Amino acid sequence: MVSTTVVSAPGKVLLAGGYLVLDPAYSGVVVSTSSRFYTVVQDSGLAQDVGRPIQIRVRSPQFVDATWTYTVNVDRESVRVDPIAKNHSKNKFVHLALERTLALALELKGLQALQENLSNDLAITIVGDNDFYSQRAQLASRNLPPTLESLSKLPSFLPTGVVISEVHKTGLGSSAALITSLVSSLLLHLNVIPSDSFSTQGGSESASEGRLLAHNLAQYVHCLAQGKVGSGFDVSAAVFGSQLYTRFEPAVLQPLMSGQVPPGSLHKVLTPSNSAWNFKAEPFQLPPYVRLMLADVDAGSDTPSLVGKVLKWRQENSAASKKTWDTIDGHNQKLSKTLLSLSQLGSSHPGPYQKMIKYLSTLQSVQWLSNPSLPSEEQTIVEAFSRARQAAEDIRNNMREMGNLSGVPIEPPEQTELLDACTSVAGVIGGGVPGAGGYDAIWLLVFDPADCPIEELPSTRVQGVWSSWKGLDVSPLLASESKEKGARVEDLNAIPGLQDAVNGSS
Repeated sequence: MVSTTVVSAPGKVLLAGGYLVLDPAYSGVVVSTSSRFYTVVQDSGLAQDVGRPIQIRVRSPQFVDATWTYTVNVDRESVRVDPIAKNHSKNKFVHLALERTLALALELKGLQALQENLSNDLAITIVGDNDFYSQRAQLASRNLPPTLESLSKLPSFLPTGVVISEVHKTGLGSSAALITSLVSSLLLHLNVIPSDSFSTQGGSESASEGRLLAHNLAQYVHCLAQGKVGSGFDVSAAVFGSQLYTRFEPAVLQPLMSGQVPPGSLHKVLTPSNSAWNFKAEPFQLPPYVRLMLADVDAGSDTPSLVGKVLKWRQENSAASKKTWDTIDGHNQKLSKTLLSLSQLGSSHPGPYQKMIKYLSTLQSVQWLSNPSLPSEEQTIVEAFSRARQAAEDIRNNMREMGNLSGVPIEPPEQTELLDACTSVAGVIGGGVPGAGGYDAIWLLVFDPADCPIEELPSTRVQGVWSSWKGLDVSPLLASESKEKGARVEDLNAIPGLQDAVNGSS
């Protein structure tokens, strides 16, 4: 019987904390998405021929020319993973994930155990939910309008028809989700971490040793593949789920960022007991009956270029930029604390809370505070949602100001016009451009009352704005907030389309 391990990891949306999350002095509000990456690791079932090196075959069937075969040579001190050049494309992320995960396995389990776990070779399949890539061409080929209903009709794990380097991503953190699912599944399959490592959920404080090790390894591989130590919020969301994120000091990974790593040094740095991993991932969730809506905006921006310009401006204007960042941070904290308090109100006063969700879903925000006769419990809930909306607006205003000061289109005028139109719709709490901003995407928080006809939902009204919008090409994403917290072990047969992806031809 072929041994199979499947781990999925979610995408992310940075609602608040763009740019600021690069500094350990500030935190960000990160929501993990229902869209996930899946890695399926299987023993090939073929016994090793004497003298033939171990092989690992990796397929990404959603792309053209996306099968990579590697030979693995292991001795007592090191692991060498060499690609067999059977195609023209390379995948640095996959190659480094294999190489460094196997090296860590060698350190922790020893030569004999690793050789035994690899004795039947490995076959790995990696796929991502459709939302990670633009589905405009798929919808057009089926004569379907760009709506949530149309997207829900598409088969799972659709092929993109292009090589990986040419795919149109939607900004949900595909590389972080991919790396997290890949290294986590390998750690489990090779028995480096216990089988129950992902069974408990929560933030970094309550996580298992296995989940924490997977996080540290995924952060390392992701940084190494990108050639720099980034903020890490995308990997953290993939591992732990929605959270208030404070980054680790980049210095923790510096000893491992060179091409060659001294034998035996990986676990010393990556172990969860290393106090230099001083990041925080505090559990966060959106309030009940509040829906995250996302749209892909087909214009595109160069995130590294935006970040570089903002950081240069910050360096050259330290006093003014600190004041701006402190102001934005204050609004970010107000938003996160208000949303968390609303979650508590939803639990402690479910009747009045649901009543106000229904009530506010029919009103534009300028009308929310116009009824003085509401009972005090209901008024408290309305005022909290009003504060959340104001915080979101204040974040937008100050991020635009920072964009003006740094000469970076964090919220370009076209995005401002679109967001203003969306946030004026009845039942919309607030919105913004995620992460570093630019022309890539927008997010909205909208009321999602129970037992409400589809045509009366705020999300339906928002879709009406998107479908008729002329200034930019706006296409919705199916993703909402993930109800599952971070990386998790999956049943291969329980995920629609996943078994077919594994069985398909390369």
